Amino acid sequence: MTNQVLSAQSSVLSRFAAWGLLISSFVIPHSSFAAKPLLLPEVLASVQTQYPPYLAALIEQDIANGRVRQAQGAFDLNLNAGGTMNLAGYYDGRTGYAMLEQPLPFWGGSVYGGYRLSSGFLPNYNKERTGVDGEGVLGFRIPLLRDGTIDRRRASLWQAQIDQELADPIILRQYLDFIRAATISYYTWVASGQRLALAEELLRIAKDRDSAIAEQVKKGASAPIVQTDNQRLVVSREIAAVLALRRFQATAIELSLFFRTHEKAEPIIAERNRVPKAFPPHPRIDESQLTADIAKAAVFRPEIRRIELLVQKVEIDRKLAKNNMLPNLDVGVEAGQFFGGNRPRDIEQNEVEAKIEFKLPLQRRDAKGRIDIADATIERLNNDKRFARDRISADVRDAYSALIAAYDALKMTRKNVELARQLETAENERLKQGATDLLALQIREQATFDAQVLEVEAQADYFRAQANYRAAIAADAPSKLTR
Repeated sequence: MTNQVLSAQSSVLSRFAAWGLLISSFVIPHSSFAAKPLLLPEVLASVQTQYPPYLAALIEQDIANGRVRQAQGAFDLNLNAGGTMNLAGYYDGRTGYAMLEQPLPFWGGSVYGGYRLSSGFLPNYNKERTGVDGEGVLGFRIPLLRDGTIDRRRASLWQAQIDQELADPIILRQYLDFIRAATISYYTWVASGQRLALAEELLRIAKDRDSAIAEQVKKGASAPIVQTDNQRLVVSREIAAVLALRRFQATAIELSLFFRTHEKAEPIIAERNRVPKAFPPHPRIDESQLTADIAKAAVFRPEIRRIELLVQKVEIDRKLAKNNMLPNLDVGVEAGQFFGGNRPRDIEQNEVEAKIEFKLPLQRRDAKGRIDIADATIERLNNDKRFARDRISADVRDAYSALIAAYDALKMTRKNVELARQLETAENERLKQGATDLLALQIREQATFDAQVLEVEAQADYFRAQANYRAAIAADAPSKLTR
């Protein structure tokens, strides 16, 4: 009966192992540095250069640059050409012109120049009337009130330039989240690897003892039921080891999203022999550092900068709306030089014309509505900014509290491991002296294993809490975000 049970358990274990091999085949295994422990900086370097979501976030800079170039298009040099022809009536004249116009990036004006030619019979008052050889034209237009200090073209350009700056805090927020996620995934992988090693060590102890018990059964020193009980324990621990292996494989697959090849950015399955033997040192943060870190977070966290830039964009909308409350008062000067000597008698060789135009929308409800919208939006953003400061302070304090709790819990788990080992050693000695039974020793071994697992998880919790704290204070913010 016992052999049948063992055979069934072995079949189950074989299926678990095959499943694990199948899972590991989904992502490329990494064997180039099999003997070298995988450390966190190597994973983070992969995130900074190969992680697709981060590379996608950096494209936000290219989009912002494209918007600036698009807005600069409003100041492109323009070619204007056209003409008129009298198809019926007393006059049969024809006119044509070709002009280059350059909008100016200041004071909303423009300069223009070109050539104009007319032919046929045109009335004397027609300003487009020229001689046989045509007329060269040069002029400029300047708004004195509305569209002087700001207009839609310049507002769009300035806002696009702010969008360039706005891309950085958007990318930085994602970068900090990616670094935190990669760090948490890494330490979860380390913890699962160490937990697998503990499960296998516990299994080895049971297997080694099984050989000794078999010898005692042969000599008649132990009952066969004792060996059966230990064989049950071996199978139970084999199942636990398989489950621990599956957990390790799952964390390795999760880590592969961040850990990638340098050439093609393909996911790498970190092999088991790359799991570090121990976690890094874990210092306790001094409480006096908390105030400085809160101040640091208020400077380096991207949320505040993002809101400040949004306020600047709305301020431009507000200035543009106030500009639209003004009347149009445009002035210009146009000079013409007629070519050749064959020109009408009433036209001088050189002529200069001054122009002025006044226009006032009487109700201006569109501009007033835009001002109201801008004022309300700025007030909302200022409230968001105040709350963002409070949110950042709360994030840092909460992350600090979690980090201190993880540190204290880690100290207690180490004491727990020490006590569990003492009890296991004592129980082992009692078994050798015949003062206890195998069941009591199994309980002590399991208690030691549980205490060691708690210690491993406590160490992982500490470094996960540290990752959250570093993200809360933007400790990993780069000086410049580049591809």
